[in-house]
Amino acid sequence: MMIVFFFFFPLIVLVEYMSLPASQYSVLDAERIERVDDNTFKCYVYRFKFFAFEVCPVLLVRVDEQPNGCCIKLLSCKLEGSPIVVAQNDKFDASMENKISCDSKQSDSKVQRLTSDAVIEVNIEIPFAFRAIPAQVIESTGSQVLQQILKIMLPRFMTQLMKDYQAWASGDTSRQPLGTGQI
Repeated sequence: MMIVFFFFFPLIVLVEYMSLPASQYSVLDAERIERVDDNTFKCYVYRFKFFAFEVCPVLLVRVDEQPNGCCIKLLSCKLEGSPIVVAQNDKFDASMENKISCDSKQSDSKVQRLTSDAVIEVNIEIPFAFRAIPAQVIESTGSQVLQQILKIMLPRFMTQLMKDYQAWASGDTSRQPLGTGQI
């Protein structure tokens, strides 16, 4: 899934902002994200229903600086919620990479493009309780759930990044967490 935002600030400023170490971004949502160290974060997604079960993915991610941006990589994903859901933690594997970058080669310096390109993959061993359901139905449902999470979370994250960038570019040094935990 790719998301693109346009900014109206001098290009050099956005490139400078995107070169900051992860510890200097203030896109943390104090209700949903904990800083583990300078580059590692624990993210509590949100609770949702999957069939009749309650699920809350908890992600551990690392932010690595890259030229003109950063890369957010999933280190681990654990499920919280209903006991049967928690019991599935050793039966799936997830990977995610979200590359965020700004275009430093644009000819129009008044408009800047910030891009988020995310790829997520989940492999699951279908639990015995669900074997009566065709695998395609479970895969399709899981895929739709992940797409909906990305459709909600990525634009929200990019909006928070844009607000933090605007505060940083205006000289605001408070660096307070953004967001209230609401999705």
